[in-house]
Amino acid sequence: MTAPDPRLASMAPDELRSHMRALGYRTQNDLAGAIGVSRSAVSLWLEGKVGVPRPVAMLLRMLVAAQRRPF
Repeated sequence: MTAPDPRLASMAPDELRSHMRALGYRTQNDLAGAIGVSRSAVSLWLEGKVGVPRPVAMLLRMLVAAQRRPF
């Protein structure tokens, strides 16, 4: 049996904050606009009141990984 892909897991608020910084999003509005959600949704994720949806977590992880890869 193979281990689950870590890109498919949900995301803790600290990881979300770290990925926001790595991708250059300074504010909740910046991230919200970039991924098409409300600022209040991003706020709830950062406060840990609502889990980051898996597709959003996966997208952010893939963007950070692509940014780190040399071309």
